[in-house]
Amino acid sequence: MFFQKGKAAMNEFVIIPDSSCDLTAELRERFDIPDYLHGTVYFPDGRTENADLDWGVISPEEFYKSMSGRNVLYKTSTFTEQEGYEIYEKYLKQGKDILSISLSSALSGTYSLCMRIAEDLMNKYPGRKIICVDSLRYSTSMALLTVLAARKRNEGATIEETADYINNIRGSIHQMGPMDDLFFLVKTGRISNFKALFGTLVGVNPMADFNSKGLAEVIVKFKGKRSALEATVKYMKETIVEPENNIVFVAHSNRLAAAEMLADMIRTEIAPKEVIITHVGMACGPSIGPGLCAAFYLGKPISDGLIEEKEIMQRISGK
Repeated sequence: MFFQKGKAAMNEFVIIPDSSCDLTAELRERFDIPDYLHGTVYFPDGRTENADLDWGVISPEEFYKSMSGRNVLYKTSTFTEQEGYEIYEKYLKQGKDILSISLSSALSGTYSLCMRIAEDLMNKYPGRKIICVDSLRYSTSMALLTVLAARKRNEGATIEETADYINNIRGSIHQMGPMDDLFFLVKTGRISNFKALFGTLVGVNPMADFNSKGLAEVIVKFKGKRSALEATVKYMKETIVEPENNIVFVAHSNRLAAAEMLADMIRTEIAPKEVIITHVGMACGPSIGPGLCAAFYLGKPISDGLIEEKEIMQRISGK
């Protein structure tokens, strides 16, 4: 197994991500992530729900299907200050330190809120530590960072060593895979209606990786889902590190068939330690939208301006 529970108990700290991390109850139990901070999702009908990693209030299929209409948008916000205090204090009272992993500061005030609460509580509990890490990532890339933090802790690392490790590798977490719902991109102002209509007709799939600010940046567009998935695997082969020792996450927003196809291709051609298929969660789904199928993995450090990554994709695409 990639991760063996038990050793983590020797290190008296817990890892607390927020609901942007896309880790289901099964995965949280497996990797010993005891809790998370819930963001808020504002539904189009006016109701408000916690961003639930376990999809208790709506199925992911319903959630993403509802966004396919041209006028439907969800909104999100960070967790409440009250919840932050309650969850952190629960573990501080148990005598445990806390490693907090937050949604990228480029997208949200989550990290700043965690820092503010941590500073206040460390004054209240002077013998305890709370270390907050800005993931500079979101969604399933945060899931991978959280899992890697759990592995580091399990190997016997202290909370400081684990935080340093995550800070050092966060710029090496890659994303690659196609997005096919172009009309959602129109609603969020990223492309014009004309480009969406034309791109949909010819089967255009934008494909992005993370830039140095932790934002997804499109570096290539492929026509056809199969060619896009094949290009994803070729790109991974040139950018992944030590696949035999690492997990690859394949996340999708209501594109299970494509995710299963991509996962099979990755297992066959790259052979990582494990491939985990998961849904893009409720916290980031309203921004990502339906139509994504992407791999998230630990790779080479991402270059400034994505210069090296763009060159790789130019060779693969022949453009």
